[in-house]
Amino acid sequence: MITLNYRDSRPIYEQIKDGIKRLVVTGAVAADEKLPSVRELASSLAINPNTIQRAYRELEQEGYVYTVAGKGSFAGSNHQIDTRRIDELLAAFDKSVAELRFLGISTEELCSRIHDPKEGE
Repeated sequence: MITLNYRDSRPIYEQIKDGIKRLVVTGAVAADEKLPSVRELASSLAINPNTIQRAYRELEQEGYVYTVAGKGSFAGSNHQIDTRRIDELLAAFDKSVAELRFLGISTEELCSRIHDPKEGE
């Protein structure tokens, strides 16, 4: 389900968040599907349950996960994720575009990158 890279500079909870996000976005975990409990995931990854709890809490704030008291955590629906996440990503996009324009990247270059993102790789 989720793999951790202890050589990665990102904190463990961020790696867990990214792993769960990837599973939800790709459809590997369906909307409203129950996620492993904090204890189950902490045990399977051999890490502190507080780390899992922090990742779940942040995922819930972002709309990727929701919690039902006494039942557990579940994958959020596309609608829950989309509205919050789109706003966050567009704000980050606007900041990046402003900086790229300041650094001399033309509007045409940015537009071609949007139309074919693999072109820049």
